[in-house]
Amino acid sequence: MNPGIPYALLAFVLWGLFPVYFKTLHQIPALEMLAHRMAWSLLFVAVVLVVRRHWRWLGAALGDRRVVGRFTASAALLSANWGIYIWAVNAGHIVEASLGYFINPLFNVLFGYAFLGERLRPLQGGAIALAAAGVVYLTWQNGTLPWISLALAATFGGYGLMRKTARLGALEGLTMETLLLFPVALLYLAVIGWRGESAFAAAPTSLQFLLALAGPITAVPLLLFAAAARRISLSTLGVIQYVTPTLQLLTGVLIYREPFGHVQMLGYGAIWVALALYSLEGMRNAAALRGARAG
Repeated sequence: MNPGIPYALLAFVLWGLFPVYFKTLHQIPALEMLAHRMAWSLLFVAVVLVVRRHWRWLGAALGDRRVVGRFTASAALLSANWGIYIWAVNAGHIVEASLGYFINPLFNVLFGYAFLGERLRPLQGGAIALAAAGVVYLTWQNGTLPWISLALAATFGGYGLMRKTARLGALEGLTMETLLLFPVALLYLAVIGWRGESAFAAAPTSLQFLLALAGPITAVPLLLFAAAARRISLSTLGVIQYVTPTLQLLTGVLIYREPFGHVQMLGYGAIWVALALYSLEGMRNAAALRGARAG
C-alpha cells in the first residue's frame, strides 16, 4: 500500500475525533481554549524545529513583508475557523459543523474559480448548484441560515487559498501562523489570569494536561496530511477527506444525541450527492490527465 494512504486516513480520523476532545474540555470557555491551542501549538512546532534542526528559514521569512502579510491573513482565517469550531462543538452544533467540512471542497472550487482563474468544469458547476439547493432547503425548513457550516467552509476555504499561494511548506507555514498568533494568545491569557478569570488555573491537573495536548493534537494531523499530500494524488486525498466530517456527523448524532431528522436527511442528502458528483468528476479528470501523459 502507498504509505500516503494510511497517513491521510490517520490525519482525517484524528480531525474527525476532535469533537470528543473539545467536549471533554467543555469547562474551558471557547475563547480561552482557542488561546491555549495557539500557544501550545507554537511550543510543539518549536520543539519539532529544534529536533529537526530546521529553523534557518525563519529569519528570511520574517524579513519578507509579503510572506508576513500573507501568513497574517492565513493565521487570522485559521484562528477564526478554530474559534467557530470549538464554540460550535461545545454549544451542541457538531452536526452543523460537520456540514461545513462536507461543503468545504465546493468552496475550494469556487475560490479557485473566483481568485485563481481556474476553469469551472460543467459537473463541478452542477455539484455546486446542487449543494446550494441543499443549503437553501435547510434554511427554508429551519427558518435560519446554517451560518456555522457556511462560516467554517468559508474560513477554511479562504485559509486553503492563502496556503496554496504561499511559499512555505506545511511545518514552516504552521510555525509562521502560530508565531504570529502567539502574542495575541499570550496577552489574552495574561489578562484573564490577572483578572482571576482563567478557567485553566482553576481546572484540575488532568484537565490542564489535556489542554496542553492541544499543541500536538493540532500539529500532528497537519504534518500527517502534508506527508500524505506528497505521496498520493489530490483526487485520492479528496475522497479520503470525507472521513473527517462523516466521523463528526456520527459523533454528533450517535454519541451526543444531536437531532438529525427528515429535514437534515434531505438537505444533507443533496449535498452528499453533490460531493459524489464532485469526487467522480475529479477522479475522471485525473484519469484523463494520466492517460494523456501516458499517450
